[in-house]
Amino acid sequence: MKPDSGISVMITGTGAAVPDRVLTNRELEKTLDTTGHWIVQRTGIQERRIAGGRTATFHLAAAAAGRALRDARVAPEEVDLILVATSTPDQFTVPTAGLVQEALGADRAAAFDLSAACAGFPYGLATGAQFIRAGVYRTVLVVGAEIFSRIVNWRDRSTAILFGDGAGAVVLRPASSGALWYSHLGADGRGADILKVPAGGSRLLASEETVRQGLQYIHMNGREVFKFGVRVMEEELRLAMEQCGLYPEQIDLFVPHQANLRMIETAVERLGLPRDRVYVNIQRYGNTSAASIPIALDEAARCGCLAPGSVVAMVGFGAGLTWGTCLATYRSAAG
Repeated sequence: MKPDSGISVMITGTGAAVPDRVLTNRELEKTLDTTGHWIVQRTGIQERRIAGGRTATFHLAAAAAGRALRDARVAPEEVDLILVATSTPDQFTVPTAGLVQEALGADRAAAFDLSAACAGFPYGLATGAQFIRAGVYRTVLVVGAEIFSRIVNWRDRSTAILFGDGAGAVVLRPASSGALWYSHLGADGRGADILKVPAGGSRLLASEETVRQGLQYIHMNGREVFKFGVRVMEEELRLAMEQCGLYPEQIDLFVPHQANLRMIETAVERLGLPRDRVYVNIQRYGNTSAASIPIALDEAARCGCLAPGSVVAMVGFGAGLTWGTCLATYRSAAG
């Protein structure tokens, strides 16, 4: 979608929430055939956060959402729509967004979930922005929240080292015509087998046999995911800059999906982006799927890497295969 002269959209607040429990590479060395050095070398990850047994996805989502609302100085009753992007919902029949709505006391808000795996947050941004651009809603809360530790086989080195838990959120509101907003989404169902949880849905019901085979856990072709991620990050950001008429140096901050440090570095090198304008926190949190971009965005805002009026680029990609890109103005130059 090219930017146009209609209603624009702006990120007016950010928030994040992660579990207290830190799982380090040294701990994983005790249960997996690996070393901390190998994990860092291959992924850039040093530690990740793991939710306790009584923590649900909506707990993290609501905490992040509440912080985003306070940052935006928006009251819960002002929220028109809550979108939660997640691959680890608390229930099949009740949207996690509805549980977040109740926890926040946002009684006026409509609420629904989005399932687009690690690209869920850009999908949520694009969806929420369309409601604002159409004049239907004024205040949209977009949340990415995951407890991936519940679908990881902790005996599988190829996936156990990668994932962590957490949530991030942003508040979207209408902006002046000078604010930039661009979004683009994509999908390729032919790559569905590259990254998936085989059992537990209607296609393959959970059973003693599926549990015995570990089909309730995430399965991944790491080599193919790596190639896909690098290609999509490069192609999508090039397209976004072309559509928006921007050069790499005009992007104030690039916040990619935090899947793998080598993947990010390869794409950034090909794009010619200044390294000091790329925000990376994968070393502390691992891959938190739909939560990774908003967690990183919130950290970037709080550490001063984003200033009012900054142009931020976000690219997410994941199972499905799915991918999504958003270029947006953070707050406004006037504050």
